[in-house]
Formats: sequence, structure tokens, C-alpha cells
Amino acid sequence: MTPTAEPAQGNHRATYREVLAEPRFRLLFSTRTVAITADALRITTFSVLVFSATGSALLSALAFGIGFIPQLFGSLLLGSLADRLPPRALITGGYALTCASALLLALVRMPVAASLGVVALVALTTPVFHGSSSRLVAQSLEGDAYVLGRSLNNIAASGAQLFGLALGGAAVAVLGPRQALAVSAALYLGCALAIRIRLPRLQPGEFGGTPGSARGDGGAVRASLHGVGLLLRKHTVRRLMLARWLPPAFVAGAEGLIVAYAGGRHFAPGWYAVLMGCLPVGMLVGDLLVGRLLRPPTRERLVAPLIALMGLPLVGFAAEPGVGVSSCLLLLCGFGFAYGLGLQRPFLDALPQDGLGQAFGLLGSGSMTLQGVGPACFGAMAAGIGTGGAIALAGGAAALTAGWILTWHPPASPVPVPNCSTGSENGTEQHACRSPAQ
Repeated sequence: MTPTAEPAQGNHRATYREVLAEPRFRLLFSTRTVAITADALRITTFSVLVFSATGSALLSALAFGIGFIPQLFGSLLLGSLADRLPPRALITGGYALTCASALLLALVRMPVAASLGVVALVALTTPVFHGSSSRLVAQSLEGDAYVLGRSLNNIAASGAQLFGLALGGAAVAVLGPRQALAVSAALYLGCALAIRIRLPRLQPGEFGGTPGSARGDGGAVRASLHGVGLLLRKHTVRRLMLARWLPPAFVAGAEGLIVAYAGGRHFAPGWYAVLMGCLPVGMLVGDLLVGRLLRPPTRERLVAPLIALMGLPLVGFAAEPGVGVSSCLLLLCGFGFAYGLGLQRPFLDALPQDGLGQAFGLLGSGSMTLQGVGPACFGAMAAGIGTGGAIALAGGAAALTAGWILTWHPPASPVPVPNCSTGSENGTEQHACRSPAQ
């Protein structure tokens, strides 16, 4: 690409129709949406199953979150496989393994510890096949189409989460928890078959693999640790990852207190579910509007303001508002999640081309791990300052992240965009980091 063509591409606003016209993206997008529905169904149903067997709220909560933290270890130890092995085998195998684990939980009555162990082991592999999927889309979408691909994933993920939660409640009520787990297994099986049948068998050179490179030398664990070290030693990559990790972690800390807040304020039964649903609705609207209506440079300039929009509404919970005001505050907070669209191209341009899969696997697993830690931290604070105060504190912490980002560059250009073209070589789809299973 010539230097004169680069600015035009950088300012080109793609359309959702262009993105969905790409066959590989369409396949990966549709199967991932179904899989997120299955994730929400599986996680909530497994939590219900554990609670019904033990009566322990602690074990039920552990069952809900057991798939989060192992992902970071999987990314650290196995992440390089996303760049070393053919994507069809990895993605198909990932869905098949998740299907098998859901079916095992549905059919075999195991001790709770063994069931938790099964879910944790499967979570170790999640960054590998998710990273492989992200790497494959990196070869399929160009320029702003990649950012809109991310936007579509976020929109679909929000809707799939809501549908999966509703489907889980209905399936448990009608079929029982074990049969509901079998339904999730069937959905995963459908995803695995679709990838196996419709995705071409690509050789390493066709999807950007680098067999024989330094990143690929030695065993998977050594190569993975080496790759993580290379990524985190890059200042730009490190701070962009922190920018993607920290605000959602703070908001997750606040989100984990919504049930307790609703109970403490004596809201009518069921209102906590409405409050929890406001965040994904706000996320869906934010991604749709920011992704569709704004040009790439504008999205990048709005990163810090949108992060502030995530955090500042939560500060309002210090006044312990009622249901109506609380719902509006959470909707605004969810809208702010669209800030991630403005970080897509800068993060992409900062990555080494032979480690895209591992980088996106690390990005997603790190985000999920911190989103698991956030509720524990702010839940502990709530014991001392109350739930409203702890939610406000979480919002203030998210807003401070916006100030940190403004220190990177002058306010006119708060996000660093390296002088690299954003074309088919490095256009990539970033994994939706905030979902029930990731």
C-alpha cells in the first residue's frame, strides 16, 4: 500500500453488510454466537446443579466462576498453539471438547470437586481455540471492516447472553438441570460440525502460521511463555492490554454487587434481574451506534470519554438511588463499553505478525481473570462501606483509567496509532472479552 492510500483506508467507514459478506467471518461469527448462548446456558445451569446438590451458596458461586481464572494459565502455558496449528482442527476440537464436558456433567453423577475439575480443565484450552479463531479472522477482514466485525461480535454476544440466560431458566424449569446441560452440549456439537464441514482445511502458510520460527521452536509451554514475554515487554502492547482489562474488571466488581444492592434497598423481587440486564442492553446499543455511525479516527478520540462514561454513572450509587435511576445509570455504564472499538486498530498495529493468535488469547483470558477477581475485591469492600459505596468506588476506579489514558498523548489524540497500514495482513477481529464464559 502506498503512503497516500493509507489515510484514506484509515478514515474509511465500513458497513456491517461488507463484514457479513466475508464467508469465513460469517461462519465464525454465527458459530460463536450460538456458542455464547450455550455458554450462558451451561454456566448458569451448572451453578444451579451444584447448589441443588450441596445447598452451598459458596460452591454455587464457585461453579459459576470456575471457568474464568484457568483461562489465564491456559494462555500462558498453551497460547502459542493458536499460532502453530491449523485453525479448523483447533476450533472444531475446542467446541467438541466443551460439548463432551457438558455431556459428561449431564450424564455422569460425579462428586462436586470432580465436576469443578472438569470445567476448569476445559477452560485451560479456551484461549487456544478462541485465539485461533481470532487469528483466522485477521486474515479475512481488512481495515475498518475488522473493527465492525468486533462491533458485531459484541452486539451478538450481548443478545446471546440474554437469550442464553432466559433459555437456561426455561430449560431448568421444564427439563431439569441435567437435561438443560445436554441442550447446551447439543448446541456446542452443532458449532463443531459447522466448523468441521464448512471451514476449509488451511495449511500454516495460508493462515499466517510461522512454523520453524523462534516462536514455534521447542515445546508448546516454552514457546507460549516466550511469546507472552515478548508481548508484555512491548510498552504499547502492555498498556493497551491494561486499557482493555482494567475498566471491565472494575465494572464487573460493581456488577457483582447488584443483587446485594437490590436486596439491601428492598426492591421488589425480580428487579435485580432487570438491573443486571441493563448493562448488556447498554453495551448492545453502544456498540451499534459507535460502530455504525462514527468514523475510525472519531472512535479512537472517544476512548477516554467513553471509559469515563463507564465509570462516572456508577459513582451515583453512592446516593443509593431507586430502581429507575439505578437502571438509567447502568444503561449509561453499559454504553461506555463501546470504548473498546477505538482500541482495536492501535492494539492490532502494535502486535507482532507471528503471534496474533496468542496475543488475542492472552487479551481475552487476562480480561476474564480480572473480571473474576473484581467482584471478590469490591465485595470485600462492601462489607465495610456498604454496597452503594463499593459500587461507587468501582466506578471511580474505572473513571480514573480514563485519566490515565489521556496522559498517553495530547487530548486531541489520546490513543497511540503506530504508522502501520491496517490491511489484510494485520486486520484482525478481537475477541469479545465480556461474556459469561470467557
